[in-house]
This record gives sequence, structure tokens and C-alpha cells, in this order.
Amino acid sequence: MIERYQTPEMKALWTEANKYRMWAEVEALALEAWERLGEVPPGTARRLRQALEARPIDDAFARRVAEIEAETRHDIVAFTRALVEWTALEAIARYLHLGLTSTDVVDTAQNALLVRAVDLVLEALSPVLEDLKALAVRYKHTPAVGRTHGVHAEPTSFGLRFLSFYAALKRDQERLRRAREGIRVAMISGSVGNYAHVPPEIEAYVAERLGLVPEAVSTQVVPRDRHAELLSALAILGANLERVAVELRHLQRTEVLEAQEPFAEGQTGSSSMPHKKNPVALENISGLARLLKSNLQAALENVALWHERDISHSSVERVILPDSTTLAHYLLRRMHRVLQGLVVHEANLKRNLELTRGLVYSQRVLNLLIEHGLDRQAAYRLVQRNALKSWETGQAFRDLLRTDPENPLSAEALADAFDPEWFLRHVDAIYARFGL
Repeated sequence: MIERYQTPEMKALWTEANKYRMWAEVEALALEAWERLGEVPPGTARRLRQALEARPIDDAFARRVAEIEAETRHDIVAFTRALVEWTALEAIARYLHLGLTSTDVVDTAQNALLVRAVDLVLEALSPVLEDLKALAVRYKHTPAVGRTHGVHAEPTSFGLRFLSFYAALKRDQERLRRAREGIRVAMISGSVGNYAHVPPEIEAYVAERLGLVPEAVSTQVVPRDRHAELLSALAILGANLERVAVELRHLQRTEVLEAQEPFAEGQTGSSSMPHKKNPVALENISGLARLLKSNLQAALENVALWHERDISHSSVERVILPDSTTLAHYLLRRMHRVLQGLVVHEANLKRNLELTRGLVYSQRVLNLLIEHGLDRQAAYRLVQRNALKSWETGQAFRDLLRTDPENPLSAEALADAFDPEWFLRHVDAIYARFGL
């Protein structure tokens, strides 16, 4: 991921040096497991750990791996050579990587890193959920116009929009937790996954120490449907964040102006138009969500590999796994800043609700006419006739109904029909589903 869209935590997590630290941890744990089986001299793993404590893996080590890989054209071979060289432990070289194949290390380490990455995403999701909940509660009983097809429809609760977003992101939270469990697997099963050169006890030991569980059935790789599930959860999260962003972008349009993203002191909206306050953060969220969604397609393509393995997935994952987790983390951080500083113009909520001179109450009038005995078709014709006249003449819908000789409703009944609070009478029941 380019630096512009990185977060400090994800940047540190996905460095080459940190990847090699995790590879070294897998190798050390495998040595410990072999020691327990009596196949490796006691203390071998401890000597490796002590050497790495004295000289920790850093960017210089990563550069050295790259130098060796330029010759070997194999990253694990380059890594193990660099590790022996770095630690000056020629005596343990014969035991390092014993019985393992490359992907045993790569997939196990990568999954351990992915678990941490998902934890970071979940941590960043929590404050966004709190923001949405707070906005939902604050504007629970605030009337606003609801829109269908982008056209004014009927009154609703302004807070209900935020509650809907909150519900969607709660589902994202559950999806991410399930995907975390799906990716929380280790694989130390050898060249074709049948434990021919490394017994299952090694895998079980490494998995337990890393907080993972053994892959039930592996080949030479962890099955990639697990990664596709994670990318799916991240893609849907991106789609839901874009849903929030698109709604708020619409609400910031000049002719709507019901809400605005925060505009910082010293910020400029345009290089040529000093008056501009543009929804740049929300547009940024919409744009980057497209990347997050597009990466899912690549993850799905990675599921079908040849026989016990090929490496067509490897190059793809070097991009999409760090990028997708980083993008999700960045998007959540940015959405949190937007929601924390969101400006709501309640006067404009009221203005827009009244913009169509009462037409948003047409269904309420229709149903009252039916209750008063009119045939539905006759009631519909009466309401539509006056509604269209209101559109054409600019007259208030309520006034036209009051003077229509075919209208049986009293002035009091009409007043009740044009009360926005009536439309919010069941809002509490919806909120109660969330304990709010």
C-alpha cells in the first residue's frame, strides 16, 4: 500500500522485516517441537532465540534476504541462509527447517499476521460503531424527509439512518470475527500435506504456541477459500462504509445541506473557489472502498490451485492481503474522524421536510380517505389530482385538499394527517431491538 493510505500499525505489521521475524518464530517453534520429540539436541531453539535477541531481525536483514534471493530465486532458501549467517549459528543449520516445506513456514506465519491484522481492523471498527450509535440516539426523534429513487417520499427519523448503518456494521463485525476464526490456522504438514517428513505433533505444537489451530486437511498450502472468506468480509465492510459515505455526500449537497463532514481550520476546499467545502474525506472513502471490493475477485481466483499446490496465488497475496487489511484500517480511521465531527443542520432538515408543501403526507391522506369510506381507486384519484396540482401551481397540498368538494376529511383530520410525529410512532420499537 502506498504511504498515503497506510496506518502506523499496519505499516509496521506488514514490513518485510516483520514478516521475517514471524518466519523465524515459526522455525524456532518447529525446533522446540522437534526437541520435545528427541530429534533435535536440547537447547537448539533457545540458542536461535538468544542470537535473535542479541541481533534482532531488521531492515538490514530483509535487504540481505533480498540479495541472496536474487541468486537463489527462492525466498525461503534465501531466508534460511540469511538467518544462519545473521545469527552466526552454523551448528544449528542442519536442524533449521527440518522436515518442513516452504509453505509450512509462509502460510503459518502469514495467517498469524492476518489474525493480528483482523484484530486491528476490529479495534478500529469499534469507535465507528459507537459514533453511529451516538448519532442514532441523538437524532432518534428528529423528523426528516425520507427519499426513494432520490425523490422525497415520506417523513422518517433522521437517526434511523444511522441506526441502519450501525446494524450493517455490526454484521460486518460478526463477519470479521468469523473470518478471523477461519484464517486462524497453522499448516506444518510437509511437501504434499501428508506429514511424511514431519509428524502432526510438530504442527500441533507450533499452532498452539502461535494461538492457531492445525489445518484439518492441507495440501502443500492452506486452502485459499479461507483467505477468500476474509477478503469477502473486508470487501463487504468496504461496501458498507461506502454506503455511509454516499448517503452523507448526498446530504452535503448545497441544495440539501442536512449534514456536512468536518472542515478543519486552515483547510481549503478548492484551489480556485475559496467558498468551497467539499466532502473530500467521504469521497476518499467511496474511492478506496472500490479497491477493497475489487481485491475480493483476486482472492476468489486464488482458491483453485493445481493439484497439491502451485504458486499462482503467492504473487497476488503479496499485494491483496497487506493492501486490503491496511485499506480497511485506514477507511475505518477516516470514517471515525468524519462521524466524530459531523455537522448536522437541523433547520435544513425541517426546511427540506416542508419543501414539497406537504406532498410527503399523501399516503397518510389516502389511507384516511379509505378509512372514511372512500373506494381506494376514488381516494387515490382525489389525492393524486390535488398532489399534481400542487406540483404544477406551487399551492400547498393541504390547502388544495381542504377546498376540494369531494374531500370528506375535516380540518382536524387533515391536521392529523400532516403531523410528522405520526410517522415516528414506532421508532422506539426499532431501537429497542438494539437495546437503545
